[in-house]
Amino acid sequence: MQPPSLNEDLSLTVAIARTRPQLVQFLLHHPDWLLVTSRRFLPEVALHGLEGITDHREKVSRLLDLLEKAGPATWKQFTQYLCMEFDLPLDLEILLISFAGEGNSSQKQEACADMSAWSPMPKGKPRRRHSSSSMDEREAKQQWLDPAGKYQRLLIDSIHQRYGSSRTAGAQTLPLAFNQAFVSLVIQQSKPSRLREKAEKPREDAAGASEPEECAGPAMNVSDLFWGVEPSDRTRVIFLCGKPGTGKTRLMHRICQNWAEGVLPQFLFTFLFEFRQLNLLRRKLTLKELLFDLFLQPEDDPDVVFQHLLENAQRTLIIFDGLDEFTADMDVSSSSQGCQTPTSRMSIPQLFADLCHGKLLSGCTVLVTSRSKKLPDLLNTVDLLAEIWGFDHEKVEEYVNHYFHQSSFKEQAIAHLKNNTKLLSMCLIPALCYVVCVCLEYLLFKHQMSVELPQTMTQFYIKMLLIFINKQQGEVAGDEVTQLNCNKKAILGLCDLALKGLEEKKLIFYVGDVPEHVKEFASLHGLLTVFEVKTSGTCPEVGFAFVHLSLQEFFAALGLMVSQRVDRKYLKKKFFLKSKWTLKNEAKTELMESFHIFLSGLASKECRTFLMLLAERDEAWVQSKQDTVLQSLTKLAATHLTGPKVIELCHCMFEMQDLKVAKHIGSLLNFKYEFKNFRVTPLDMSALVFVINSGQNLTRLDFAGCLVDLDCLEVLAGCKNVEHLSFRCRRCDNDFAAALSKSVQGMGSLKKLELTGGRITAEGMTKLVQASSQCLQLEEINLQDNWIRIPEVKRVMDLFSRMENLKKIDLSNNNLSLKALLCLAKEVVACQNAAELCVRSNTVMIHFSGSPGKVRRYLDLRWEENKEHVTPTRFVKLCLQGCSLTSQHAEEIVAILRSCPCLSEVDLSGNDLGDEGCSYLVENLPQISISKQLDLSQNCLSVNGIFSLLKSVNTCQKMMEVQVSLCHGTAVLSFTGDREFASPLPGAKLVFPTDDQQHGEENQTPNTLQKIRLTDGCFQGSDLQKLFAVLKECGSISELDLSSNYLGDEGLLQLFEFLPSLKMLSSLTLNDNQISMNSVFFLAQSLSTLEHIKTMTISFRHTQVVQLTFWERIRARSTSRWRSSFLVHPKYPAPGQCFSLRDCRVGPEDMTRLCQILAQCPQLTEIDLSGNSLSDQSIETLLSFLPCLCHLTLLSIRKNTFSPRCTVLLTNSINLCERIRIVEVRSSENAVLHLGAGVQSQKTSCRLTDCAIGPGQVDELCGVLEQRGWLAEVDLSRNQLGDEGLRCLLDHLGRVPVTCSLNLSHNGISQDGVLHLINVLATSGNTTEVQVSLCFKATLIIKLTSRDDPRKILRLAECNFQPEHLEKLCLLLEKCTDLTEYISSNNNMTVQAAEKLLHSLRKNLCPLKISIEEPWVCKESVRNLLQLAVQACGNITEITICKDKTLFQLGMRFPHCLEKVEAVVSRLDLYSPEIQPAGFYQRVRDKCALLQELSWSHVELHSAEAEMLVGILLPLPELKKFGLTSSSVMEFGTDHLIMGLQNCQAIEELNLGHMKLSSSAIPELVLGLREMPSLKRLILNHNSIGNEGCSSLAEALRNMPHMEEINLSHNKIGDAGLISLAAVLLEMQNLKKIDLSGNSPCSAGGEKLMEALAYCKQMEELLLSRNVFGDRTAVKLALCLPHMTNLKILHLQHNNIGPAGGMELVRALVACRLLEELSLSENYLGEGSIRALSEGLPCFEHLWKIDLKLCGITDDASKSLSCGLRQCPSMEEIILSWNALGDGGAQELASALPGMEKLKILDLEKNHIGACGATKLAEELAKCPEIQLIRLWDNPVPKDLTENLTNQDPRLCFSFY
Repeated sequence: MQPPSLNEDLSLTVAIARTRPQLVQFLLHHPDWLLVTSRRFLPEVALHGLEGITDHREKVSRLLDLLEKAGPATWKQFTQYLCMEFDLPLDLEILLISFAGEGNSSQKQEACADMSAWSPMPKGKPRRRHSSSSMDEREAKQQWLDPAGKYQRLLIDSIHQRYGSSRTAGAQTLPLAFNQAFVSLVIQQSKPSRLREKAEKPREDAAGASEPEECAGPAMNVSDLFWGVEPSDRTRVIFLCGKPGTGKTRLMHRICQNWAEGVLPQFLFTFLFEFRQLNLLRRKLTLKELLFDLFLQPEDDPDVVFQHLLENAQRTLIIFDGLDEFTADMDVSSSSQGCQTPTSRMSIPQLFADLCHGKLLSGCTVLVTSRSKKLPDLLNTVDLLAEIWGFDHEKVEEYVNHYFHQSSFKEQAIAHLKNNTKLLSMCLIPALCYVVCVCLEYLLFKHQMSVELPQTMTQFYIKMLLIFINKQQGEVAGDEVTQLNCNKKAILGLCDLALKGLEEKKLIFYVGDVPEHVKEFASLHGLLTVFEVKTSGTCPEVGFAFVHLSLQEFFAALGLMVSQRVDRKYLKKKFFLKSKWTLKNEAKTELMESFHIFLSGLASKECRTFLMLLAERDEAWVQSKQDTVLQSLTKLAATHLTGPKVIELCHCMFEMQDLKVAKHIGSLLNFKYEFKNFRVTPLDMSALVFVINSGQNLTRLDFAGCLVDLDCLEVLAGCKNVEHLSFRCRRCDNDFAAALSKSVQGMGSLKKLELTGGRITAEGMTKLVQASSQCLQLEEINLQDNWIRIPEVKRVMDLFSRMENLKKIDLSNNNLSLKALLCLAKEVVACQNAAELCVRSNTVMIHFSGSPGKVRRYLDLRWEENKEHVTPTRFVKLCLQGCSLTSQHAEEIVAILRSCPCLSEVDLSGNDLGDEGCSYLVENLPQISISKQLDLSQNCLSVNGIFSLLKSVNTCQKMMEVQVSLCHGTAVLSFTGDREFASPLPGAKLVFPTDDQQHGEENQTPNTLQKIRLTDGCFQGSDLQKLFAVLKECGSISELDLSSNYLGDEGLLQLFEFLPSLKMLSSLTLNDNQISMNSVFFLAQSLSTLEHIKTMTISFRHTQVVQLTFWERIRARSTSRWRSSFLVHPKYPAPGQCFSLRDCRVGPEDMTRLCQILAQCPQLTEIDLSGNSLSDQSIETLLSFLPCLCHLTLLSIRKNTFSPRCTVLLTNSINLCERIRIVEVRSSENAVLHLGAGVQSQKTSCRLTDCAIGPGQVDELCGVLEQRGWLAEVDLSRNQLGDEGLRCLLDHLGRVPVTCSLNLSHNGISQDGVLHLINVLATSGNTTEVQVSLCFKATLIIKLTSRDDPRKILRLAECNFQPEHLEKLCLLLEKCTDLTEYISSNNNMTVQAAEKLLHSLRKNLCPLKISIEEPWVCKESVRNLLQLAVQACGNITEITICKDKTLFQLGMRFPHCLEKVEAVVSRLDLYSPEIQPAGFYQRVRDKCALLQELSWSHVELHSAEAEMLVGILLPLPELKKFGLTSSSVMEFGTDHLIMGLQNCQAIEELNLGHMKLSSSAIPELVLGLREMPSLKRLILNHNSIGNEGCSSLAEALRNMPHMEEINLSHNKIGDAGLISLAAVLLEMQNLKKIDLSGNSPCSAGGEKLMEALAYCKQMEELLLSRNVFGDRTAVKLALCLPHMTNLKILHLQHNNIGPAGGMELVRALVACRLLEELSLSENYLGEGSIRALSEGLPCFEHLWKIDLKLCGITDDASKSLSCGLRQCPSMEEIILSWNALGDGGAQELASALPGMEKLKILDLEKNHIGACGATKLAEELAKCPEIQLIRLWDNPVPKDLTENLTNQDPRLCFSFY
């Protein structure tokens, strides 16, 4: 509202309007007085009904309306009366009196001018005033007011001069940058609480924290900022934020101008302060000094004016502009400590804070502006928050119209902007809009026909600078280059000024700061503004500042790029992305909002020429700086960036305009486009789209809680590489959806669209879907959490049906009505490509099948082979869970279900259908096609309702399973698919009709085997009888579960009465039915009465478990012609029955009765009586019945504490029953007896581990064992025998000749006990091997034999022998003249002891091998070790030195006559310094004359040793095997050694692995190979042989017809080398082994190799692991395998073999029937290949190891694989680790374990096996005594269960080691 002119009278209407708000506010406190007074001026009829109004504001407003309508005279009388009655606020009283006609005209005009907008509102009190005194008081008040009124007029004039239209008009004549005409800005209100939360988040935590959604309120005008500002004692704070260039400062000037023009009448005084000027103040000020010294001094009586300001603070507006430019700490929390007064001196931050908090000038209005996101503590007191967005498209057009209003190019300029989306996005920022207009005006003037505008902000700023220069200097000054050179010095000076200012946080410069030439240049071209700077009340100074902060940032960035003083390191330090989050008091990057963007823009190729001219440097120098910026950007892109920083990085890339760089950055930023809770502008979106479109990968774009302008969506339409687009914001409404629908049509890669958490209604959804239906590639639409209540279902589904690739629609959390849901269900089942409707409470999702070609087949390949044509079938899932459906909806539901012939699952759970609704559904099931299941859970079913469901088993032939739980409300019906029901799959078992069916039906439809799970029903009495009656009619039940129904003993008896009638029953579960021990005996007895029982499991632990399984039975038709009779019998002869009774506390009497019953069961094969607390008497009774159980194979008693006597009883069972094969007792609580099928087992073992057996029990135990003539194996490990027990045991062993393996590990044996054992070895004829280790392993194993065995082996490891023990050891070994092998490892044996040992070991016949492992071996030189070797008696046949293993090994043969030891010692002393080299060499030659094997590893050969090797050892005539690996020849090098190989003419095996041989060494080696006609094995693994070396070797191998083994693994052989080798293999008929693992060939070399291998018919081992052969090579190998019938080992791990190659390979493997070891690990073979391999496994009778690690094996293939492995009779080790086997796969493997009698190791590490699978493995492992280990590390098995299972059986390993 404009104020009236000072020279004209105010009309009455205007007067009433001006005073009304204040008048209403005053009279609110006196409504009754107003009503009474109104009766004086108005008729009573007009006041009728007003007394009933309780709202005071409404009553006052109504009365004032009536008084105004009564006319001017009445109003004047009322106002005069009001002024007489009340002490009104002075300003209001003056206005009312002046309007009423009192006083002279001058008083009226002055009152109108000075008091037109005063509004302090002290509440007046009614008083009676006399006219004589009223005029005196008014005159006194008017006199007091004069200084304040003069100051107000002075302020108005000053503001007009600073910011008014006259100044603006004058300024337009100058070329000032950023001096654009004012156009209204777009302002959006925000919520203080939202921004306050973000202000409190520290920067380092904000990235990962959950942020509040960025919200925007309604759009605002400038006047709305102050709307509702009513006079009050509380200070009002208004905070305006906005990005750089959005016009904040210009708006503040406009507000001041509006106030001066009277537009803001609520304010008497307005002050504007700029923080960039306040930065210059370092002293403390009072409030008075702030207002008067820094803004405007009053001309008269400043104290009076200041007092007036304090008293009328509510009428004062104070503006602080540019809070982000304030460089001091803004510590609001610590400001104004103590009591502050208006006269107190304070710092600027304290003054500012106290003004905001109302501690100073309380009641005033404070308006603060800042760049976005600079939010200090003052937000705690903010009353209004708003953000300046700049322009929208309409404002841009308005601005351009204004700019070009006198130009003929106006229409052309507007059209140019509208046609360029990028430019239009830039123009939404007012500052940039001005720059664009400047450039556009200049270019249109210069090039009217073809205008090429710059592309980026940086380029625009450069162009603007050049235009300003050109405008001032004109064309006569030359072209742009010339003008730039002329002004170069000034421009560089301006750059230095700008950069220095930013570094010092300085925005205002004094005269001394700006060089004269810079000042002249900048002022001439409008780049710097000149103004007064007031820092005190003294004379102001002249200040300079860039016309806009962004201009200073531009020149600062330009200075960095062209300055000679700035190196790359400094430039890199200055480049960083600004952060969205800042700490409360941090002022790090506030002045550099666009600095990094300008730096990036200047790093573009387009700016390179400009920089070269300005810097006067060459292109390389400039490019080096540009590359530094690029490197910084690349490095930042690879780090974790928050959403705002990603946007900033995209701006940088947009400025560079380099598609190649943007492509690289885009690849680094992929999967990082997730933006949360900040505003995204069209310019942001343009930069983002540029980067995304530059990349090659499809990406996801996610906006969560972000304010996204509608203009952004137009920009987004050009984004081609977005695959997933998501918006989550409450601001998304129908308009947003409509705008988005236009954009998505242009996004050709979009597959998923999410628009969630908004306010979209059904109308918006329809529009969006209609537009999306044109996007044929769209796969998913998510509209959850909107306001879609009643959608247009039919129309929408029709649109969905047109989208070929659509897979999912999400309409969750939209409060859809039940009617809408049922309508939706009806349309979904009718829609041809709809696959599923899922409604669960608030969840509503529709799934579609996609394109018709992608409909999944439901039959496997075998089934399809039997069909001529298979039509893909559509299946629909329908879920209406928790929809409040009742029985009234049942008919409609049935109609919907019947309309769809292809339902797979229907879920109606969680409704209120009840018995009536569910019964109606079940009755109609025969007419409804459901292939999988119907869920009616939680539908208030009663017992009668359950019986109705059970009866459906008979009425609906497709019914497969009924699962009902009355307690839990579960009711699920499962069905067989229509196809499965119509005809059986291949291999399916037929069930023939019963007797009462009609005779002569040859093609009966087979009945479906059905399952009933009826649990937690609590059936009793009559209900139980009804239940059994219903079940009796269900003759096709295969599985019956009646758990938790409280059947009791009586119910169990009733059940078993009709059990024989359930002919198809395979499983019966009766858990938790409260049965007694009598029922246990009854169940045990049923094993004999019901012979088809397979297993019976009973447990009384926590809950009762009763589970029975039955052998499958068939019906056989009789051959009678006249009648059909059917005989029921087991399908196969019953192979056995298993009885398990656990945790039942069976007493002696119960045990006797139980054994008597079980003895009557002729087919009983397994008994498990674990956890029953059996006493010794009970166990003795049980063992006594063993001979009666003639078919028993396993007796398990676990978790039962055994006494020592009981352990002996269990051991004695071998004497009670001759069929016992193994007795195993562990930890005195787990016992397992394995029995053989024959009368007497050939091999019997007794394992009594950890049973606390001490010396006292040895005699008794040996007496038991001797009755049987000792056993094949006795394991007494982990007991307490000690040395005494060992002696006693050895005494018993010496009495009778036995063949036995005795394990006494972990029995506390000492060194003395070991020596006694060695004495027995030396003196006993039947002890063949002793193995002892006294370390933590504590191993002690003795092997005895009663047959003649020439071997006698002694292994000693870590026995910690002391010198006295070693002395005794040597004496004992002297007596052991028939020792064949002595192995000593880390027994404290010194070199001297070793020498003495060699002297002690003598014999006359047979070879002797001596191995010594001690630390000194790796320290001694080769020469010293050879000197030690020649000390041995006999002739040396083998010398092995492995320093990495500290191993020194000799093989010896003894002549018929041994010379005396003394002669040997006298002839050669090991450490005699007088030994001559020649004599030593001769001694070596003599002792090694029969040397056959020489193997050295990790040795360093010096010159003398190398000479001895080459000159003496290698030429030895008997040397057959030479190996030198991982070693070095110090002086001569390897070449000298290779040359010496030419003397090895008798060599058969050469091993030079790990010798770092390259291709250059091969020619010398080839010369040696040619001199080795007998060479059979060549090992050159782990070298650096390449293609050239391999080719040379191949030529040498061509002349070696006896070659049997080639090992070139882990070299660098590629395709060329392999092809050369393949050409030679064609002629190598005797080759048996080739190892080429770990090389680098591809399929080309692999295929040639496979073709050649077909000719190697003697091949036994083929090792080709860790190559990259691929499927093509695998197919070639498959063609060759039929020719390699002798193949025993095949390794192909990690060869990139896929399903195609794998299938061909495994099918061809069946030709290799001698295969022993197979590794296909680390190849993703596919399920088909695994199944094909499984089918071929029975062909491999010799296969003992298979490795299928990391082959992607799942549970689906586990059944066939387990079946195949079970038929491998020699299988010992199976590796299936790192696959995807779950509980199902583990259970299948566990079931196969008992059939694999030789299996020792099963590796299942790193699978998905849980508790069920691990428990099953443990159960079956108990039946497999030969298995040594099952690895289960890193499977999801609960920790407590792993401990329990490990204690139960230590062979289950859950640890890594």
